[in-house]
Amino acid sequence: MSDAPTTSDLTMDAIAVAVALGHRGDADSAVRDLLSLWRQIGVTGDPLHRCTLAHHLADLCDDPAESLVWDVRALDAADALTDGRVRRHHDALRVAGFYPSLHLNLADDFRRLGAFRAAGDHLDRAEERMPALPDGPYGDTIRSAVREVRQAVAVRDTGPRASAPGPAR
Repeated sequence: MSDAPTTSDLTMDAIAVAVALGHRGDADSAVRDLLSLWRQIGVTGDPLHRCTLAHHLADLCDDPAESLVWDVRALDAADALTDGRVRRHHDALRVAGFYPSLHLNLADDFRRLGAFRAAGDHLDRAEERMPALPDGPYGDTIRSAVREVRQAVAVRDTGPRASAPGPAR
């Protein structure tokens, strides 16, 4: 199995470039570029584009309420996705594999906002979907983060997680 996309997609390429800016520490430019792309895609645009962009933009938000808005948009877009669409982008992708991370992010947003019951509900959903995660580093990272957020919910910790994705600072 190759890590290369199945087909070229200029919007996905532009999203990746913006996300890379954030990872290199230029969060302001990353957010600006992603918001510009969001305006082009629109709320009824390609669900893969919406899901990917919203998922990554949420990671760039310091405010958990703002992150929650983008994570909800990502989950809504995932619900409109099909395996056929994601396979046209990359043959190894399956929509089911998106859900553990999407629910994890929502759980972490709710936890940071002090909405611990909602956080727990999304952790339960993430765990229910974990069989769809691949073996290897990505799946291990998500499983570990779910455990970490579960522990933070148990002690009612609303602080940011050191291991949470986000811009390089």
